Amino acid sequence: MHVLITSDTMNGIWTYTRELACGLIARGFRVTLVSFGEIPMPEQTAWMDRFEEASEFLCALVKDTKPDLLHLNHLCYGALSVPVPRIVVAHGDMVTWWRAVHGREPKESAWLKWYRKTISHAVAEADAVVAPSEWMQCAVRSSYGAAARESVIHHGRNPVLFNPYIQKEDSVLAIGRLVDPAKQVSLLTLQKQTVPVCIVGAENADHRPQALMRTDVKFSDGNSGVAVRGAQTESQLRLLYSKAAMYAGTARYEPSGMTMIEAALSRCALILNDIPALREIWGQAAVYFRTNDADSLAEAVRILSGDLQMRRNFANRAFQRARECFNAHRMTDNYIQLYRKVASQQAWAA
Repeated sequence: MHVLITSDTMNGIWTYTRELACGLIARGFRVTLVSFGEIPMPEQTAWMDRFEEASEFLCALVKDTKPDLLHLNHLCYGALSVPVPRIVVAHGDMVTWWRAVHGREPKESAWLKWYRKTISHAVAEADAVVAPSEWMQCAVRSSYGAAARESVIHHGRNPVLFNPYIQKEDSVLAIGRLVDPAKQVSLLTLQKQTVPVCIVGAENADHRPQALMRTDVKFSDGNSGVAVRGAQTESQLRLLYSKAAMYAGTARYEPSGMTMIEAALSRCALILNDIPALREIWGQAAVYFRTNDADSLAEAVRILSGDLQMRRNFANRAFQRARECFNAHRMTDNYIQLYRKVASQQAWAA
């Protein structure tokens, strides 16, 4: 089977796409990969101005490459006018993001009406809509209507890429920009932490948070404080994961949680914001702090850092859950099953 996959280079979608493409190729699939480059934050919508141009490009590419199926990692292309089965994956969207971050619907505008209409039409016309969690599937359905076929397929990573056996340091790792209200890693800077904290993520120097923090603390110097680092390479991140005893997942909006999977496969104990998506994905394999509460987060860090056995137990729980539920092999198998169902349904209809 020949599958055309669209992707972009932000928010973990590229990593997800790479894992899936490698898995498909290893199983004998032919893959055509199309990347649309960097996509801005959800509230920035300039990329949608080129929607018609991108759609025309995809239609021409489908005609040229003749794939058997389209795996589209952008909801908006579900209604693409081509005689090929279309599976779209809901990694995130502006309306569900806005609801989770702001706790209300976005303000109505001509653009928003166009956006809702475009995504609703795409969801209705797609042969299948996939989400990485039940929460995200429900959020998409409530925002844009039901799809002809809905499926939940968890993201996965290859466990061999991570090292869960390095001796851990009594420290916390978090990933995300300090100014990102969805990731809200700034919660870690609002209270004094009992162990060193390392926040990884590109930061705009013109938008520093108001909270005071120390940026001179090395990740492994044994002192409490917050160290802020810029973007890291994959190998650098793998080393940070392997050394950190704990990983803080502070997000308000987290449809899939790829970084948490990577941390779990590195045997980090997970300290997560108590939101429905994370409860669903991690269950009893994580420690949860009170929703969006910096005090509760600091207390969870203090408790885990002060109880080595508890920390190891939660690290092992996360590690086992990630290996069993969120590995790339299982993700690829689930997509192949869906591809075959959708393809056979299309052939029967024809």
